[in-house]
Amino acid sequence: MFLLANRMPVIFPLHMTASALALILLPLMIATRHKRHLHRPLGRALGVFVALGGLTALPVAVMSSSGEVARAGFFVQGIVWLALFAAGWRAIRARDVPSHTRLMLMMAAVTTGAVWFRVIIGIALLLHLPFEPMYAFAAWAGWL
Repeated sequence: MFLLANRMPVIFPLHMTASALALILLPLMIATRHKRHLHRPLGRALGVFVALGGLTALPVAVMSSSGEVARAGFFVQGIVWLALFAAGWRAIRARDVPSHTRLMLMMAAVTTGAVWFRVIIGIALLLHLPFEPMYAFAAWAGWL
């Protein structure tokens, strides 16, 4: 992460900050799903953070010093994250609440990939498993 921060002094911190804020807002979004006056502005804020986090995830994945498989996992996660958010947004604009709910829950699951990635890596380190293959595995398994 320190290498990326040096290589991308604006994009990487923006990615980390926006993605973390998206992760923090998720429980509030779910908790306010029946309170439209709260859910709607929170959803707009979440959308900004997902867009920033997802768009910056792409160059971060490409510039990462990780192996090719791990970089591909991070890149595809960014694409899937943005695609699910866009589809969920389109669904609510079309007043298709059931589709919006499903798509946004899938988007939320992809968002938590950052947490699961770290859990998998932590367990791998604890069990003294080989780092590189586990890192590549975690880059995909965390969000899938």
